Amino acid sequence: MTSGLSPAVVGAYLRRLGIDEPGPPGVDALFALHRAHVERVPYENLDIQLGRPPGIDPEGSARRLAAGRGGYCFHLNGAFALLLEALGYEVARHVGGVYDDRAARKVSGNHLALSVRVGGGAFFVDTGLGDGPYEPLPLREGRWTQGGFDYSLTPLKNGAGWSFENVGGPFPVMNFRSATATMADFAAEHVRLTTAADSGFVRTLAALRRDATGMDVLRGRTLSRVEAHTEPVKRELATPEEFFEVLAAVFGRELDDLDAADRAALWARATAPVDRGEKQQQEA
Repeated sequence: MTSGLSPAVVGAYLRRLGIDEPGPPGVDALFALHRAHVERVPYENLDIQLGRPPGIDPEGSARRLAAGRGGYCFHLNGAFALLLEALGYEVARHVGGVYDDRAARKVSGNHLALSVRVGGGAFFVDTGLGDGPYEPLPLREGRWTQGGFDYSLTPLKNGAGWSFENVGGPFPVMNFRSATATMADFAAEHVRLTTAADSGFVRTLAALRRDATGMDVLRGRTLSRVEAHTEPVKRELATPEEFFEVLAAVFGRELDDLDAADRAALWARATAPVDRGEKQQQEA
């Protein structure tokens, strides 16, 4: 696939990642891009909460991310794939599915996963899981630890794909097919996830940001700092001012697209009771 990103969008996207010169395609460069993406571009559903979910056209997603927004897997991985292709990487898109049952081996289609071939090897790449790995993982069977968090990859039956396990995560399993996919394969599921009354993306406001030692998680107005082998540190955001300051300062989400009515609506959504029993495709 040839990237449709203009040099101007590529430059703006890289500036969002804090990368002046990504260099030629290579393993080290890929890892640096992945780290920067999960650190600086939040997994968030503000526009879904406002009833105006953005589409999943990758070029449009890339422009949104470059302008300071975030998104969920179809936006984040869709845009990142296009950026990597613009930089010369060989990228494949895969239909995936996120589950809270470690025994699950199906693939529902509620997640977009990526693989990248570079430096003579293949890597599992995913900036759209919220609580996913900080760096890519070799696309082979094995176990890895990053920042105290444990991950594994195991083949699905008959070599049809892979099962990624995030040990200790609330949605610990993401299965994805080896076959390549196009963004059209996710269109119907995107509509369901962003409009259905029983979708967790519609029901609960959320934002997540990953770094080398853990992650910041906002659900409703509860902000948590999650690190390996420790209890999360939580606090309730008491005012709209504190809430929007956290979105900007902790999650790096630009707020210039939100008018006064938007802010009032988001604060109302944040202060609504969170359904603790929901089984959402909340990739974190």
